[in-house]
Formats: sequence, C-alpha cells, structure tokens
Amino acid sequence: MNIKEYGFKDTIYKDIDENKVARIVATHKDRFEIVSNFGRSFAQIKRGAFYDNTESIYPTTGDFVLIEWNETGDSMIYETLKRVSSFSRSASSSDRKKELHSQHEQLVASNFDYVFIMQSLNNNFNINRIERYLSLAWQSGGVPVIVLTKSDLVTDSQKYVDEVESIAVGVDVYSVSCVTKEGLENIKKYFQKGKTVVFLGSSGVGKSTLVNTLYGEEVMKTSEIREEDSRGRHTTTSRNLIMLPNGAMIIDTPGMRELGMWDAEEGISKTFEDIETLTLMCKFSNCTHSNEPGCKVLEAISNGELTKERYEQYIKLKKESLYNTDPEQYLKDKKKKFKDIAKINRHL
Repeated sequence: MNIKEYGFKDTIYKDIDENKVARIVATHKDRFEIVSNFGRSFAQIKRGAFYDNTESIYPTTGDFVLIEWNETGDSMIYETLKRVSSFSRSASSSDRKKELHSQHEQLVASNFDYVFIMQSLNNNFNINRIERYLSLAWQSGGVPVIVLTKSDLVTDSQKYVDEVESIAVGVDVYSVSCVTKEGLENIKKYFQKGKTVVFLGSSGVGKSTLVNTLYGEEVMKTSEIREEDSRGRHTTTSRNLIMLPNGAMIIDTPGMRELGMWDAEEGISKTFEDIETLTLMCKFSNCTHSNEPGCKVLEAISNGELTKERYEQYIKLKKESLYNTDPEQYLKDKKKKFKDIAKINRHL
C-alpha cells in the first residue's frame, strides 16, 4: 500500500517523510482508522499535541496526518496537515458537545475534489435544502455537483433538473437511478484514480446505494425508506472513506437531520450571485431592500426576475451563518438595519 494511492501529493505537502503520513478513512469518536505505507490500522491522537496546543487541527475523515507508527497497537497522531478543502456545519443542538476549540463547528470531511449534493426525487426534494448545501459546498473548496437520485420514481426527471439548474448556475446537475442505471454513465467521469468525492445529503436519498453501485458490490449497508414520508434510518453512522476498484475515493457521510450554516459567507455569495449583483445596483448604498425607491432587488421581485422565496432564503442563510460564527456582529448588524430603515423612512 502506498499513501500516494490515497491522494497524498508531495507537490502540496513538500519535504514530508511519506512514511510518517497517514490518511484517516474512518472516525470512531476518539479512535481513527488510517491507511499509510504500512497498511491499514488504527490510531489515536497524541493528547498533548492537541489538547495543549490551541493552534492544532483536530482530525476528521479525509485528513492527512503525521503519525508515530506502532506495529503492535494503535499508532499516535501528532499533527494534522493543512487541508486543501473541508466541509463544516454548525453542530445541531444534540451534537453540541464540548469539543477542543469550538462548541459549534463540526467538521464533516476534508481533502476532497468534488462535493456530491444528493437529493432523491420523492418527498425529499427541496430547493431550499439544495441552496443550503450548495452554499456550504462552494465554501468548502471542492467543486459542487448536484445529483438527483431515484429518477425511476418520477415520469419526467428532466423537469427537476431544469428547476435545479435555474438556481445553481454553473453547477453540473444530473438525475440518476441505481435501479434502472439511468444517468450513471454521466457521473462516472468524476471518479478518477486519486480523486476524492464527498457525498452529502439527508438520510434516505441513496448515498450508500450509489456507493455500492459504483463499487460493484455491497460495501455499505442500506435501508428502505418509509413510503409515507420518504424518510429513512441513518444507515451510515460514521464518516467513511471508501476506495473504489479504479482508485477513486468516496467519503460517505451520515444523513444530516440538521445542516446549520457555519462560516459560509463566500459560499452564500457564490450561490446567490444574482442577488448580490442586484444589491450593488440599488440607488442607496445602505439599501435595506424593504421599501426604498430605486431598489433593484424589489424591482426584480416585482417583475418576476427574482422570486420572493429565493430572496428570503438568501437573507435567512446570511443571518444564520453570521449568527453561528459571530453572534455579537449579528446583533450589531440587526440594530444597524433598523436604524437604516428609520433613517431612510424619514427622507421619503
């Protein structure tokens, strides 16, 4: 086994002894499954290197780490190497445990090339949810790809593709079915040797089924969804990196009941680039887009160029991202908005 087969590039990680490098392929609370030049094994963090150092990066699935190899037991992880991409979310209330450096940010995966945003064409389909995932995907540093699964459940999957493409400009959108094999050939181009793809989506969308289909045999457990609400159990309970027979890698993540925004300002701007362009064209530089004359946002909503729902989703995600990362600034901005509205109203 060679660590380069798992995506390690000495052009990125220069002057590092490959025999000290491992990649995390699964997380089990404080224990990690790793691959290295020595093979597949387990490791734990060297607590002094992480708990006593506030600048250390706590590892997650997909990370490249430096280890002290132990051939008779668990190796020790003493450093996490820099990430080329990473996907974070704001931890749900049930997940907000005392972590090393933050009680809110939860790392999902790292060092991937593509982000597969997956939604099934049943009751799970939700444009707002896609916009939420898309904002975080753009923020991550990976290239987003939207995959609409279970196309065999609808008579016209292209209708859904067109709807998603209208809010995801510049993003590839595909409909696929693991039952009929429709569309699978279109997405195989992303699974090249040495490339890593992270699967994101709620439970029941078919992430594990797609992993098994691409692998050619069952490597991930799957479960049926309930017909009455299209929901399924969280079959994948930990984040796993799986290597396909052709050398491509998939990080399969658990279905997420909540996907809170975490530091996604740039990703939101990319997802809602049309709205941000309109805001720059408003008559007033401090336009609140509520009732001011010369507001291009209100004008776009009025003439049908922009839907009110899309604009409200944009505002919601912006507020949520700021509140989760900087609640103090969120409150300041909220007060300023009301002052601006009052000031503009006085001059109308």
